[in-house]
Amino acid sequence: MFVDIAKIKIKAGDGGAGAVSFHREKYVAAGGPDGGDGGRGGNVVFKADTHLSTLVDFKYRKRYFAQNGQPGSAKKCSGKMGEDLVINVPKGTLIKDAESGRIIADISTDEPVIVAKGGRGGWGNSHFATPTRQIPRFAKPGLPGEEFEVILELKLLADVGLVGFPNVGKSTFISMCSAAKPVIANYHFTTLTPVLGVVKVDAGQSFVMADIPGLIEGASEGVGLGHEFLRHVDRCRLTLHVVDVSGIEGRDPKEDFEIINRELERFNPEIAHRPQIVIANKCDLATEEQIADFKAFIEEKGQQFFAVSAATRQGVDEVIYAVWQALEKLPPVKIYEAEPAPVMEITPENTRKFDITVQDGVYIVDAPWLAQVLGSVNMDDYESLQYFQRVLRSSGIIDKLLEMGIKEGDTVSILDFEFDFVN
Repeated sequence: MFVDIAKIKIKAGDGGAGAVSFHREKYVAAGGPDGGDGGRGGNVVFKADTHLSTLVDFKYRKRYFAQNGQPGSAKKCSGKMGEDLVINVPKGTLIKDAESGRIIADISTDEPVIVAKGGRGGWGNSHFATPTRQIPRFAKPGLPGEEFEVILELKLLADVGLVGFPNVGKSTFISMCSAAKPVIANYHFTTLTPVLGVVKVDAGQSFVMADIPGLIEGASEGVGLGHEFLRHVDRCRLTLHVVDVSGIEGRDPKEDFEIINRELERFNPEIAHRPQIVIANKCDLATEEQIADFKAFIEEKGQQFFAVSAATRQGVDEVIYAVWQALEKLPPVKIYEAEPAPVMEITPENTRKFDITVQDGVYIVDAPWLAQVLGSVNMDDYESLQYFQRVLRSSGIIDKLLEMGIKEGDTVSILDFEFDFVN
């Protein structure tokens, strides 16, 4: 099954929590805090695999989570880092943010790419010892790993794309040029998936050709199979436009040529304006007048023209060398640059946003960012509680509670943690 687009959820590992520990050893009095740091969470890494040619694996598995970091321990021992999760995808896979559509990475080289970063481990209590705070009984929790949904979109890495109506001989042509073995039969939509073939020119010289199936009128709007595969022409440096010059199916080759170019233009104007070589196929079944008329039509448009018979290999070698010469003058296969994430201006309003409601006399504070603070607070430690109170005051939560008329002894609830208000 050929699948070239998939949506999955990825999550990097959370960082491990820092440890609260104190040195205990015979003959060593007041050894002091020695809690170690938590380990970093594992990253989610994407890597190209040349043995893969489809995204079918992602049709059945939709969630990919990396390993969390381990918590710290005594004697200032750091927790073990979470293992990276390596996801193999076919070469040429674009990774896009599902929400914004921005390109996160283009997996078109052998270099692995970190797409979601693991959370940093929390500090142990040994970091918080000061001359005035010698027995800190709190540590920092680990930070959460990045988590989001991504769209995987495969765009074949090919130098040359074969386009044209069904049954014009594209599959036969690529089978004559390369070792590719597509299904060949005399009916429309024989080829149901894109086919890649390596075309050898001379020793050490070759290029990749892709047979793009299913283009018909309206393909750019979803008619036929073409809308499924037009994205695979996107990277091609050159298009080979195959036309049935014989007209044995009752179609006009000139009209076919115009229709396919119109569909390419509608799908992506940039593709339509890339270099194009026109192949008049099935010339063994056409008259000299048909070939001459179509040749004059194409050359009038300023494009290269070749009359071939893919079935008998007539004229195929000439096309291969013409393609190679054209590719020598063209830039390399298109690689997409990662788009930077939108930068949000950091202000007190968006970093410490909160909302307070009153239900049955309980003041409920909705502030998701306080989860990290609560995770680091030891409610049995006076200094830790003082830190928590300073955060509530500096963020404006206490002022807002007073403005809403809270009194001493009223209940405040923050993320299911309840306490009596004391001003």
